[in-house]
Amino acid sequence: MTERFDVAELTRFTTDLFTKAGLDEDKAAAVSRYLIEADLMGHTTHGLALASWYLQSVRDGVMKTTGSFEVVSDRGAAQCWNGHRLPGAWLTSEAVRSAIKRAREFGTATIAIANSHHIGALAAYLTLATDQSMLVSIASSSPSGAQVAPFGGLDGVFTPNPVAWGIPTNDQPVLIDISASITTVNMGKRLQREGRKYDHDWLMDREGNLTSDPALLDGGATLLPTGGLDHGQKGYGMALSVEALTQGLAGYGRADAPKGTNAAVTVSVYDPDAFGGVDNFIGQSSWLRDACLNNRPRDPGNPVRLPGQAALQRKEQAIREGVRLYPGIASSLNAEADYFGIAPVLAHRS
Repeated sequence: MTERFDVAELTRFTTDLFTKAGLDEDKAAAVSRYLIEADLMGHTTHGLALASWYLQSVRDGVMKTTGSFEVVSDRGAAQCWNGHRLPGAWLTSEAVRSAIKRAREFGTATIAIANSHHIGALAAYLTLATDQSMLVSIASSSPSGAQVAPFGGLDGVFTPNPVAWGIPTNDQPVLIDISASITTVNMGKRLQREGRKYDHDWLMDREGNLTSDPALLDGGATLLPTGGLDHGQKGYGMALSVEALTQGLAGYGRADAPKGTNAAVTVSVYDPDAFGGVDNFIGQSSWLRDACLNNRPRDPGNPVRLPGQAALQRKEQAIREGVRLYPGIASSLNAEADYFGIAPVLAHRS
């Protein structure tokens, strides 16, 4: 039997958890919504798997639970915020919404956020803009982490440094979420807990030997950049650009040696109506989508699909039938519920 959780009930439950932990109601609701959104899309290492860690961050004083961001600078189409280590889900979703409003006025808007807490899965925020026929990008890095070495080097400097793009079409949007490294730290932590290894040699130990053993991350092993030892300069270049877009524009990052979980985020939104027109934009993006989907497949049993297509299908099914949580997540959530004295979340079986 498969355990599934009603999305509305799970949302209420997790919002209660974060509210009990001390988060302002709007922040608790945002963290709950976007962690669950990641699970709905199948990004299970960046969904409710993070909830216990976030709650521990609150108890340790690493995540700030109340208040607002500080506007460091504002030129209309460009803003910089100090997030004061507030929940990344709240800061990022607020930035996307604010950038949408400003893009309608200025054509485009960019908001750089320094000193945020962890933001989860970037893809979870994209439809805030694509649902309004807006083009959106989100980039993120963590100046307090260093698990990816520069191409040709051995010592970690970067984090996976993901970038996401949401592209509206005349049907479902294209949702791109990619990293400058082949794999992620969160996946490595999960594999360690389960005594498993990566499917391939996606790590490099301190001497430069390739390995699939995530336990070596604790001893200074690094994640390979996208492209590996063959074309890793591509991931290296992406990592550098993300650092500039996030920490560079926000004016706070690795040079400041921040302690504890810390993220830098940059959100950009573009209103196609300010450029060639929204109808023309949708016409171009929809043609390109169809050209990809109708392309002759290398494997007839696996037709070409678009980034985000499978995630949106999983989301539709989860909303209809209930979301499946990765093994162990429900029990960890219920342990937190017991800690805060609230009723556990219950699954239904199908």
